[in-house]
Amino acid sequence: MTENIYTCTHCLDQLCMHKVPIFSLLDHKDIVNIAELIIHRDFQKGEIIVAEGDKSDAIVIIHGGSTKAYKYAPDGREQILYIFSEGDFFGEQHLLSNQTAAFTVEALEPVKTCMFSRAQFQKLLLNFPNIGIKIIEELSIRMTRLENTLQSMGVRNIDTRIGGLLLEFAAKYGTIAPEGTLIRLPLSREGIANYLGITRETMSRKLGQLESEGVIRSVTNKTILIINHDALVAIAGLVE
Repeated sequence: MTENIYTCTHCLDQLCMHKVPIFSLLDHKDIVNIAELIIHRDFQKGEIIVAEGDKSDAIVIIHGGSTKAYKYAPDGREQILYIFSEGDFFGEQHLLSNQTAAFTVEALEPVKTCMFSRAQFQKLLLNFPNIGIKIIEELSIRMTRLENTLQSMGVRNIDTRIGGLLLEFAAKYGTIAPEGTLIRLPLSREGIANYLGITRETMSRKLGQLESEGVIRSVTNKTILIINHDALVAIAGLVE
């Protein structure tokens, strides 16, 4: 791990808590008052932030960069469960019990994190109970997303799954461009294939098909332009 650990008191104008939904109900005064509880840690690409089975007493908030959370399938294949990026958090299972980490979290690029210990965070929940409500809301959204992912692996066809994931990435990582929505992919093509539970060859073939149909355009290995948003919505089987 990068030896770059520091408190949050130096960055009150850009506190990570401003970027996190679970702290959205706090006013600036409250945020400043609890800033001294936060510890920052930086990680380089490829570094493990937490490993499956580890014991930890901290909740980790992504302040910058992105990470992947994954487990290994019985056949040894890496199965990506979540992509955590700016504003996301993990480690909530450590707050109220001694559970071990359910998955490994690895930095996909240089990552900045903010951390609270269990004791610190429990004190926050006592003083600001609305934070607990927001955590429940965020975890509910996360569980729904995971359930949809698992269901799609067994039921939805590959085209639908790819279309849905591209729309999800567009909402989270996309920027408006003259010709459509430009997505900076948080994963490599192989990583996306692992996320969807398909082979890289199948992933490449399906993206090539979408490109030939004028739905998307590959700009670089890590950048895709969505040209026909409505067509992608139809492929994903969604209604807007």
